Amino acid sequence: MSDGLSLLLTLGVVVAVLAAAHVPLGDHLARVLTDTRHGRVERGVYRLAGVDPDADQTWVVYARCVLGFSFVSLLALYGLQRLQFLFPAPFGQPAVEPLLAWNTAVSFVTNTNWQNYAGESTMGFAVQMAGLAVQNFTSAAAGIAVAAALVRGLARSGTRRVGNFWTDLVRVALRVLLPLAAVLAVVLLATGVIQNLSAPLEVTTLGGGVQSIPGGPVASQEAIKELGTNGGGFFNANSAHPFENPTGGSNLLQVIALLLIPSALPRALGTMVGDRRQGFAILAAMAVLWAGSVVSAIAFEYAGGAPAPLAAGAAMEGKETRFGIGASALFAASTTATSTGAVNAMHDSLTPLGGAVAIVNMLLGEVSPGGTGSGLYGMLVLAVVTVFVAGLMVGRTPEYLGKKIAAREIKFAALYLLATPALVLVGTAVALATPAATDAILNPGPHGLSEVLYGFASAANNNGSAFAGLAANTPFYNLGLGLAMAFGRFLPILLVLGLAGSLAAQSPVPVTAGT
Repeated sequence: MSDGLSLLLTLGVVVAVLAAAHVPLGDHLARVLTDTRHGRVERGVYRLAGVDPDADQTWVVYARCVLGFSFVSLLALYGLQRLQFLFPAPFGQPAVEPLLAWNTAVSFVTNTNWQNYAGESTMGFAVQMAGLAVQNFTSAAAGIAVAAALVRGLARSGTRRVGNFWTDLVRVALRVLLPLAAVLAVVLLATGVIQNLSAPLEVTTLGGGVQSIPGGPVASQEAIKELGTNGGGFFNANSAHPFENPTGGSNLLQVIALLLIPSALPRALGTMVGDRRQGFAILAAMAVLWAGSVVSAIAFEYAGGAPAPLAAGAAMEGKETRFGIGASALFAASTTATSTGAVNAMHDSLTPLGGAVAIVNMLLGEVSPGGTGSGLYGMLVLAVVTVFVAGLMVGRTPEYLGKKIAAREIKFAALYLLATPALVLVGTAVALATPAATDAILNPGPHGLSEVLYGFASAANNNGSAFAGLAANTPFYNLGLGLAMAFGRFLPILLVLGLAGSLAAQSPVPVTAGT
């Protein structure tokens, strides 16, 4: 089968599966986020946590719960890394260095999963399973919870209450993420992804040397890594590693998984606000952006353009031969469009314009279709700004879903749009003016600038992928990128929840011809 035909079939399968899952999964998400009943296991979790699942919270209380839960999660994950030497081998490794532990804890709590370490030689199984994998579930669930709060702000009137964070968090984790991840983990096992608790296996190579073959609970982490748009790999090579992504079939499954929930959330939006056309409009905008980035990335990678690819006939540097150019470009475009950050090829080796596609996807705010929850609320903020500008153009008060977009609402939206670019620009500028940061650039010159810009774009937008020519496991980058990840996650969340509360407090405006 030719590469072109294989790529077309791959794209067709991805689109077909996402289209088939859109309605049932979107409706299931809407039911989960609107159900008034609590399951037995859920009630046990609420009692253990000492929270009232029926208390409807104002946006301020909701935000306080998000921040409090995230802070406790950060401390717990940091402590687990620092104390992992207490766990017996092969489950434990030496204690993770303090700044690296901070960076990793912030990274996984914020759904970024930026990794300044090699997982197989740094993190023990206890941290991988009880720390990183758990945060893959909870950070993804928290993103969906915040999106649900904004949707409730659009659907409700005369109140500043936007739901209950604890209820949203637990339900999404137990009713959506856990079942999907369990099924996907089994399917990934069938494709060859490993799952064991074995110590590294020492083997003798054909040349007479000794090589250590690592094992680990990979399939279970791989499933939620993609479904939750987390992206953190069990191994340093991430989804380019044959134990994480052994075949074209597993690669196809991972691309579908990272797009699955973000592409279904617009259906949940339409169901919850009582107007499914709105959900289709958001989905259409996401689809156009995703398709444009995929087609561009594939075209630029096949075109090559640099002397080495032209001489070799293809831009295969940094790519796995079992995937090829097309599947690598599809993965790169999709992972940067969804805040996943997983990679099946080295982005630092993408062609100049192919790498630009990845950077543009992140700087657009990763809304095509974006991360679990963050893509939907990012697109809704863009919709608010769009109707505001359109209202100014036609000379009438702008409205969206029956809510007026006035000064308060547009301030929240504008600050949301400015927060992340400011973090990217300030972080990049400080890095380029700091000798300790510039010394970590392994490719001085224009591409070195791209590597630093990519790093802060990835961190501030909570993506997690990297141009690997930047040696980021240094005190400056561990601290600086950690701060970019924290502010890039929680500043937008606070502004989204403020917007949700402001919209919920309004009374709906009657629909007119002008609307």
